[in-house]
Amino acid sequence: MNYGLHLLIYFDIYAILALSLNLIVGNSGLFTMAQAAYFAVGGYTYAILTMNFGFGFIPAAASAMFVGGILSLAVSLPAWRFRGDFFVLITLAVQSLLFNVINNWSNTDFPPGTIRNLTNGPLGLAGIAGPTIWGTKLDTMRSLSVLSSVLLVICCLVFWLLQVSPWVRLLKSMRDDELAARGLGKNVRLLKIQVLTIGCAFAALSGAVYSSYVTFIDPSIATLDQSILLLSMLIVGGTGNFRGPLVGAAVLLALPEILRLVQLPDWMAGNVRLLVYGLLLIAMVHFRPQGLAGEYKLR
Repeated sequence: MNYGLHLLIYFDIYAILALSLNLIVGNSGLFTMAQAAYFAVGGYTYAILTMNFGFGFIPAAASAMFVGGILSLAVSLPAWRFRGDFFVLITLAVQSLLFNVINNWSNTDFPPGTIRNLTNGPLGLAGIAGPTIWGTKLDTMRSLSVLSSVLLVICCLVFWLLQVSPWVRLLKSMRDDELAARGLGKNVRLLKIQVLTIGCAFAALSGAVYSSYVTFIDPSIATLDQSILLLSMLIVGGTGNFRGPLVGAAVLLALPEILRLVQLPDWMAGNVRLLVYGLLLIAMVHFRPQGLAGEYKLR
């Protein structure tokens, strides 16, 4: 029972993260490799605020979203002048920058979470407070799964409303032909700031949920591997609509559990999982490039 709830919580976290990435990549065509870094920013912001300032879950998660939205300017401002491969390189640079800040902002002479030892470097932050809402501490698997599921439902509602709004139709027009959108008098620069702010803010929210559930966070969640995993979810599930990210998150989180049933030796399990991931991605790109439930082919 607890293991099933654990998988549900992880699905909720990665579904929110995949939905946020789909808004940026699938709807606006801005191919970013930095989403995992904003996931980590949200997790660390939540951890620092709850450990050192006594914040509850709601104000800490809201603050994480605010910080993620502000730091999205590191990606959205260069997007004014760079497109395509050059923009991807910019996002890779931001990913590397944020990862190295998280990995190196430490001084063991000071307590973790203080300004001189903000992230505790590669050791990470342990003992993060679990979610407390209106004075009620959620410390059981059932209550944590209810919280994460409620947040996923709220996020799904937000992204669905965005998906059917004229604003997303404008994003898709920018994605398909940015010059034509500019020619029609649309403020493309403002659109890029808006979509990246919203996408990075929700990625930070999922990081806050992750941090509150695991009660430990380290720089490994901000690596390029995590960003590639998120993009793989979009490739498998599909982009440009509401269903694809949910399907992709479910499939890629279910694969390791299916392989676990095969009972492979420990030394082989990791390599087989990577092999299956690679074969799945090749098959999807070759036979169904729009994904299992997508409407737009990544270019």
